[in-house]
Amino acid sequence: MRAIDPRVQCRRGFLAAAAAGAMSLALGGLPIALRAADKMRIGIVGSGKIGGTLGELWLKAGHTVMFSSLDLAHDKALAAKLGGGARAGTPREAAAFGEVILISVPYSALPQLGRDLAEAIKGKVVLDTCNPIPGRDGDMAIEARAQGTGVASPRHLPGARLVRAFNSVGYSSLRSEAHRARERVAIPLAADDALALKTATRLVQDAGFEAVVVGPLARAKEFDAGTPVFGRALTARELRRGLGLGS
Repeated sequence: MRAIDPRVQCRRGFLAAAAAGAMSLALGGLPIALRAADKMRIGIVGSGKIGGTLGELWLKAGHTVMFSSLDLAHDKALAAKLGGGARAGTPREAAAFGEVILISVPYSALPQLGRDLAEAIKGKVVLDTCNPIPGRDGDMAIEARAQGTGVASPRHLPGARLVRAFNSVGYSSLRSEAHRARERVAIPLAADDALALKTATRLVQDAGFEAVVVGPLARAKEFDAGTPVFGRALTARELRRGLGLGS
């Protein structure tokens, strides 16, 4: 067998290492949802009806979830009840823990929450379920509805890779209709970040629903509170028809 020049071996080794490093860097820069079969760490800020329901569905799908709210005792009890990969912590701890963060709080809480969690949410995929309700949230809700939540919410959560999601279907439908055998309930999504949108799509599917991408954040207004599709457990075909989207 002919001996291989050591310089050739060295060059081959360098190229292989460089290729491996490039692949590792590329994978590291993608949302975890795009890496084969990986499970996610999800931080839930606001573990009420929506957050608690979705957290339970994601736990069943194999993800690890940290629940948080203003009532740590409630979160600990919920985590103990659900078991598995369930944990409890403060909102700061949940935001730091999660590779993906779900925020489900009264809309009026968003500005302060954005300040409190600024460093923890920076660069992360954040699913925003929050709906502005004037009777509860005051004048800011009126302004947010006029602008559209896809425009208003990013101002309160700067630095987050925001996706409007899970805001238009009630928690009772999320609980009762997940993974149903017939056509699944559709969850409309809007985002400006394509990779964040892919992460959200996977989490919609893992929870037992069908994702319908409506468009960029500016189009989230089309499924905000008060629109014809809001509050209805529609199939993807029904939702697309209601929003005037193509198949």
